[in-house]
Amino acid sequence: MAAPKILAFAGSLRTDSYNKKVLKIAVRGAREAGGEVTEIDLRELAMPIYDADLQASDGFPANAKKFKELFAAHAGLLIASPEYNFGMSGALKNALDWASRGEGKEPAYTATQGKFAVMMSASPGIYGGVRGLIQLRTVLAGMRITALASQVAVTSAKESFNADGTLKSPEITAEVVALGANLVKFLGKVTS
Repeated sequence: MAAPKILAFAGSLRTDSYNKKVLKIAVRGAREAGGEVTEIDLRELAMPIYDADLQASDGFPANAKKFKELFAAHAGLLIASPEYNFGMSGALKNALDWASRGEGKEPAYTATQGKFAVMMSASPGIYGGVRGLIQLRTVLAGMRITALASQVAVTSAKESFNADGTLKSPEITAEVVALGANLVKFLGKVTS
């Protein structure tokens, strides 16, 4: 049986992002469980704000097309979402908007429907970014993506990570590793 293909990305563009750090831990869990993980950085795939007029006149911008193609080629998603003003980041929402659009006679959601996602967040605040995950879960449902129930929100992120990007807490590390591993196990059951 082929290894489940998983696309991993964070909604934060910042180089030293807590969400990029927590994502790497979940990626490790997915790879250890036998998943084939493609990690991407949305900063390297800069996309204009979604604009239906732009799409109609010029088609998909190159990076939006690449992101959509990557999305379509993977059965599972590992998404780390920062929380900005009680919601997800604009960069993440914009990328998801591009991925959900159809091209030509292709209907919307062709690249997104039927996918399965696991969400996580890390925030300097006491809620760990969980309010952004609530919004992300709603958006994923609208894109016909099933977000699995398990999620992790790392609180007090400034104090929770070591200098090398690992988490100080072995218990939270195990939870995040399990997110990646459990997605691989789930995909193995539903795609076999």
